[in-house]
Amino acid sequence: MRERKFLVLENGKIFEGVPFGARKEAMAELVFTTGMTGYLETLTDKSYRGQAVIQTFPLIGNYGVIPDDFEGSTVGPAAYIVKEWCRYPSNFRSQGEIDTFLKEHDIPGLSEIDTRSLAKIIRESGVMNGALTDDPNSVDMDALRAYTIRDAVPESSTKDIYTVNAGPNKKHVVLMDFGLKENIKRKLIRLDCQVTVVPHNMSAADILQIGADGIMLSNGPGDPADNPLIIETLKALTKSGIPIFGICLGHQLLALASGFETTKLKYGHRGANQPARNLDTGRVYITSQNHGYAVVSESIKGVGREFFKNVNDGSCEGIEYTSFPGFSVQFHPEACGGPQDTSFLFDRFLKMMEVR
Repeated sequence: MRERKFLVLENGKIFEGVPFGARKEAMAELVFTTGMTGYLETLTDKSYRGQAVIQTFPLIGNYGVIPDDFEGSTVGPAAYIVKEWCRYPSNFRSQGEIDTFLKEHDIPGLSEIDTRSLAKIIRESGVMNGALTDDPNSVDMDALRAYTIRDAVPESSTKDIYTVNAGPNKKHVVLMDFGLKENIKRKLIRLDCQVTVVPHNMSAADILQIGADGIMLSNGPGDPADNPLIIETLKALTKSGIPIFGICLGHQLLALASGFETTKLKYGHRGANQPARNLDTGRVYITSQNHGYAVVSESIKGVGREFFKNVNDGSCEGIEYTSFPGFSVQFHPEACGGPQDTSFLFDRFLKMMEVR
């Protein structure tokens, strides 16, 4: 008789499936992602901290585990839910399979459930909490409904300051780490920038002492409004005259520091096929995204203007600032969803540093 494991939703619905990965229970916020590929980047993305990721694509793990594709050294999600995981991956770069990978990182998985039905529930009802358990009758439903993600950025950010690609005559970028994806750093290195990565709680005065040519604000997990100290730091940095480029959570935090508002989306945008329109040119870009919050478009006034918009729901996907040299986007330009569509934004950031 095969092992069974259950997913209990906060609305009382129960899914029965087969466990894989670590044999443990978990409570988390349920979110779904629509990517057909990129499961390794998803698993190693710290923006998923405190969340159970549901993959809507039916087969996951078919090209194995490839460390060179990781976005971080740790696993972001608290749990992983798939229709089917591939036991015999095939790829010349593969160094293992996904079940072992999850066990090594102590992350529970659930398979053989109808993930598309589960995603439909979240689309219709909105993001909700869920519990992976061996006994659905043992779940404390009050605790499940009350579950919230706490200290997401402090637990995801680096604790140390470090510099990569150092050298003379390079543009120097301070990269504020809120839970950064490694490809942001790689992209800056490919542009031959010296990159100094700093913790989320570094003060504006200490950041300015580094003497960088530009400031990059990384992605990260959780509600942007839960980070008042970072918001105050960014308010000070916007007065420095140093070019600032924000991505995902960095985009939201910079908006809050500029007096704009953010809101939680019904079920967020997660996947590699999200359409974003450049309001200056009308061109639509296919982008990679992972976020549950958005900047309220109607709040953008005075010191900035919206310049990217989500084609599906009209939410804000980018802001260009008029009171300081800076811009930000909700999507991930370093992820090359097109595959190179939005990499021009890094070139734009580089040019802003050159003319400063």
